[in-house]
Amino acid sequence: MSNAIDMPPGALPDILIVPDKRLRLKARRISADERASAARLADTMLAVMYKAPGIGLAAPQIGISLRLVVIDLAPDGVPAPIVMINPEITRVSQQLVSREEGCLSLPGQYADVTRPAEITVAFESVAGKRDSLEADGLLAACIQHEIDHLDGVLFVDHLSALKRNILLRKLAKEQRDQLSAVKPAR
Repeated sequence: MSNAIDMPPGALPDILIVPDKRLRLKARRISADERASAARLADTMLAVMYKAPGIGLAAPQIGISLRLVVIDLAPDGVPAPIVMINPEITRVSQQLVSREEGCLSLPGQYADVTRPAEITVAFESVAGKRDSLEADGLLAACIQHEIDHLDGVLFVDHLSALKRNILLRKLAKEQRDQLSAVKPAR
């Protein structure tokens, strides 16, 4: 997996799909002198996320092993991107909530995941400012999901082994079916 921040010009990078081993690596922190490049990478990531379409994306999902996430829940249909460099969850509530989750790296797969209902996350902005955000609901779930990606954790890892294996087998079958559908007839 690349640690380079600058993406080559041109086409947007592809989103890695399970079982790509790069999705299981722990991403490294972004240094202060890499912040300008991280801002450009965040713009690329937002473009990839919007095109997918999705509401969150972590740099490891495009093959960049760095601690950077972008999120946009687009409240009221108006884009409101959030960029977090080196995010860390600093507080979680005792109350848990289950919510259906999906992932751009596991296309078409969804399951209920139980996570803390409320969190506080500390992060750095692209301008280098240390910031924090209190979140609940969908935003809290999305932040936790994306930070999991930075640690090589997928939403299916929060499921029972049985549910996880069912989803992963279903995804593998769908991928095989797609490959066989695009192969030319002999």
